[in-house]
Amino acid sequence: MVGYNFKQVAPQKETVALVLAGGRGSRLHELTDNQSKPAVPFGGKFRIIDFPLSNCINSGIRRIGVLTQYKAHSLIQHLQRGWAFLQPELNEFVEIWPAQQQTEACSWYKGTADAIFQNISVIKSYPSKYVLILAGDHIYKQDYSIMLEQHIEQKADVTVSCLEVPLADASGFGVMAVDHSDNIISFVEKPKNPPCMPDNPDRALASMGIYIFNTEFLIKMLEEDAVDVTSSHDFGKDILPRLVEDERYRVVGHRFTDSCVYNKTNEAYWRDVGTLDAYWKANLDLTHVVPDLDIYDNIWPIWTYQPQRPAAKFVFANELRMGHALDSLVSSGCIVSGASVVGSLLFPDVNVHSFADISNSVILEGAEIQRHCRVKNAIIGQNCVVPRGLVIGEDLEADKRRFHVTDGGVVLVTKKMLDNLEEYEPIG
Repeated sequence: MVGYNFKQVAPQKETVALVLAGGRGSRLHELTDNQSKPAVPFGGKFRIIDFPLSNCINSGIRRIGVLTQYKAHSLIQHLQRGWAFLQPELNEFVEIWPAQQQTEACSWYKGTADAIFQNISVIKSYPSKYVLILAGDHIYKQDYSIMLEQHIEQKADVTVSCLEVPLADASGFGVMAVDHSDNIISFVEKPKNPPCMPDNPDRALASMGIYIFNTEFLIKMLEEDAVDVTSSHDFGKDILPRLVEDERYRVVGHRFTDSCVYNKTNEAYWRDVGTLDAYWKANLDLTHVVPDLDIYDNIWPIWTYQPQRPAAKFVFANELRMGHALDSLVSSGCIVSGASVVGSLLFPDVNVHSFADISNSVILEGAEIQRHCRVKNAIIGQNCVVPRGLVIGEDLEADKRRFHVTDGGVVLVTKKMLDNLEEYEPIG
């Protein structure tokens, strides 16, 4: 131990992480009627917000504030039940910071920057050198400590995590250009004609909505932005473009490929599951033999809350009705009773009755699929009871009259839709 500096503090311990979790997620339609997007279930047992929170814990960052606003009850409940295991005595916490109209304007959050600004007094109450700002609604694994190390080494005022995306998809992001040292030299939020990467005309460098600020610098920038009547008080639209244009400040890009926690496929996995098609696909990707996202990884686990439920059960081992699931994920509490489940993901407490046939579908918690149903390419909402002999996903014109059908042909079914279901001709 000779020469060891006991006073040295790891940068993660000098960092406060703030997770922006107030978004409505309107593109998920009825899935967010009663909850915010970060609270939406994912992968059988998780919520979307579990991914950035787990990244923080696994990265050694254990002071976390979660900023909530839109229909936050289920999110708050999940955080209280599943994320109360940290030790306040060791200055560790996951705290809920609800919108409280804390400024003189007495307004709800107007933008991402305003959400942080309204909590400046809370940020100041926790001494820190760095603030890590995260979106609460993306699926990925990232070691933030690597990004933090780059931020410190390059003496940046702000570091922005970025990833390469196809140029055709870049208009939905903040798009940046960097020099040979990854200093950001331009930043445009959701441009109609996004600039390409200089060495690859088919790709663009997109912001992931993940930022590291020096704390004092962040507070100064937010206070200046708050009095700017022309600002929409958003990091991507206002603060970052302004900082990039000012030569006094150093704004650095961090490549996601440098800090991604890679899986067996060696893909830098990041997904925005903000549409029903993307949500359906990302869930079913987990059913692949070697999925791009490895949720079985013990080195970088995804933490969550899960109720105590019995193991999944498959019954009736006879030729007439055999309960089985192939190329599927089946969660605890599920009963597959003489039914076939193929290429699908069943959340906890799903009950699939005899002679039902489920394929390429996401069945959310507590749903019941009654006898002789056929469900294909669908998302079945929480606590739905799909009545006997109903066919979903085979006749999209009929489905459009009853349910919500996406541009990609995925059928969303909710309890309310089933309550309003008109007469149909059951099969079986």
